[in-house]
Amino acid sequence: MTMMRAALLAAHFIFAGGFAALAQDVVLKSRDGDVEISGNLLGFDGEFYRVETIYGELTVDGSGVLCDGPGCPNLENYVARVTFSGAPTIGRVLMPALVEAFAIRSDYDLTRKNLSESQFAISLSSKADGSELGEFTFNLTNTDEGFADLLADEADIAMTLREVRDEEVAHARAAGLGDLTARGRSRVLALDALVPIVAPSNSIQAITTPQLAQVLSGEIDNWTVLGGPDAPVSVHLHDATSGLGQATEDRLLAPQNLDLVEGAIRHKDSVALSAAVSDDPFALGITSRSEVGNTWELALKGACGFALNATRRSVKTEDYPLTAPMFLYLPARRFPKLVREFLAYMRDPSAQLVIRRAGFVDQAPEEIRISEQGDRFANAILRAGDDVPLEELQRMASMLAPLKRLSTTFRFESGSARLDAQSRSNVQQLARAMEVGRYDARRLVFVGFSDGEGPASANQNIAMRRAEAVMTAVTSAAETANLDRIDLGVEAFGEAMPMACDDSAWGRQVNRRVEVWVR
Repeated sequence: MTMMRAALLAAHFIFAGGFAALAQDVVLKSRDGDVEISGNLLGFDGEFYRVETIYGELTVDGSGVLCDGPGCPNLENYVARVTFSGAPTIGRVLMPALVEAFAIRSDYDLTRKNLSESQFAISLSSKADGSELGEFTFNLTNTDEGFADLLADEADIAMTLREVRDEEVAHARAAGLGDLTARGRSRVLALDALVPIVAPSNSIQAITTPQLAQVLSGEIDNWTVLGGPDAPVSVHLHDATSGLGQATEDRLLAPQNLDLVEGAIRHKDSVALSAAVSDDPFALGITSRSEVGNTWELALKGACGFALNATRRSVKTEDYPLTAPMFLYLPARRFPKLVREFLAYMRDPSAQLVIRRAGFVDQAPEEIRISEQGDRFANAILRAGDDVPLEELQRMASMLAPLKRLSTTFRFESGSARLDAQSRSNVQQLARAMEVGRYDARRLVFVGFSDGEGPASANQNIAMRRAEAVMTAVTSAAETANLDRIDLGVEAFGEAMPMACDDSAWGRQVNRRVEVWVR
């Protein structure tokens, strides 16, 4: 009786059923027979029932009730089912690799079945008796379709290459999926980057982000402006419904209020895009770092800083300005135990190694010696203006020399004090590392930097406040960490170490950051 009432109080807790059948009539009876609930069974996750009743949607603990009716699941042969839908960049290689590694770690047998050209299923079964334990279905569509399937309850998890948009958030809330912007509703699975590519025969080696935006908008339509031959530039992008295509326009065109040039050639996937660019000496495309094919990647350059390629380290630290996190979006539902275990496994250090081997950038923190950062310090000296005296550079070098830089860096959304998606994920990653004692008996210093707009003294103060805010966010998230075992500190050097030019919004955004240094 008590368990049943407790279950009724949980009526607002929603979960994913992993239950393939359509809603059917059931009656749930408490084991003492005093209470019963009747309605349509919407889902069962192996532990909890979700039932539509005259009182609304209720969640009931299966251990406290007996189920009667045609919709009752087979408790002895329950199979956890979950459907992923969205970006093929995530679903084609990365997710199967993670499921396979999870199966090996858990000692499960794995079988894969292709259901169509764009859909496949992976089954996990017990090695002991061969019984099926779970089925992971993947629909390879695009980011838009991934969100649409999630909102239509045709998928449990969306695989996306961009953040959820305001209208999608509103629709999700109306559909009872919770707030998709809330903590826990999304996670950064891995990191990628948008990279400009050209044919191997093209003589251009680097381009600035403002020039890249001008090419995409048609303001630059001839290679001579970029130092190339007298020939028109042919622009190639991903399809407008894909996350990569949308991220390209959001990151490069929207900040400058520019529109995509008419006649831009769209492609359904990275394979087709890179093949087309590779065959055209006058083409310029934007694609994923992980799928450049036989093309040549252009570095992003600036007069105030060194040229940057989308290396694993520059993407992980977000020093490369066009990083592109890869997301999983989850509704406010309870998943079957097997699925919860898989989602937890994806945060494990061994899963980060799988992500790296699959060709993507993992989120495992790395410690970078100061001797490996000579180019950054050389650039700081070369670009130091009157507002950054030699004494400040010496103070910075002296303070950082005994430390190592963590690849975990924090940056902010354009025109906002809010951390960007990758940095919000970094908060959780660093907090978990502190909770498990990885930095016990060590010193962690949060170091703030700014852009060069405005007086140096004001920038110094802003950088310090950002460093303090990030440290507060991390320590607040590290709820179970013993902070007395960690020597925490904050420092700021304002505009003393620019990573890019301040003459563009992209450059200023890259320069506004909080780094973490460790000893």
